[in-house]
Amino acid sequence: MGRIIGLDYGKVRTGIAVTDELQLIASGLTTVLTSDLLTFLKDYVSEENVTSFVVGEPKQMNNTPSESEILIGPFIQVLKQSFPEIPVYRQDERFTSQMAVKSMVASGMKRKDRREKAMVDKISATLILQGYLDRIK
Repeated sequence: MGRIIGLDYGKVRTGIAVTDELQLIASGLTTVLTSDLLTFLKDYVSEENVTSFVVGEPKQMNNTPSESEILIGPFIQVLKQSFPEIPVYRQDERFTSQMAVKSMVASGMKRKDRREKAMVDKISATLILQGYLDRIK
């Protein structure tokens, strides 16, 4: 098998998660500036066997796309052009940011550390990727 990369795409920064080689568990990898995302992914894919990408799909409560989908759609097209051999899947990302904050609270993380948006983005990417893994199993 190979790794699956999960992305919580954002206007400023993107949270990145990755699976183990057996694609059982999602783990937070890092957060990068969105302007550096393609460079990061090219470097990572050159080092690791990546079998697919999972990009969060922001939806509103009525199941329609959220406003941030305007940014994500063009990014996905660039991602597909940059890595034509690696499929791109989508995963509903509703409530992942709220769930990320709750998991930080539950883990005992200090309030000051919970304010770090990069940590929320990385955990959100992990939740998106784990949700995808749970859905396909």
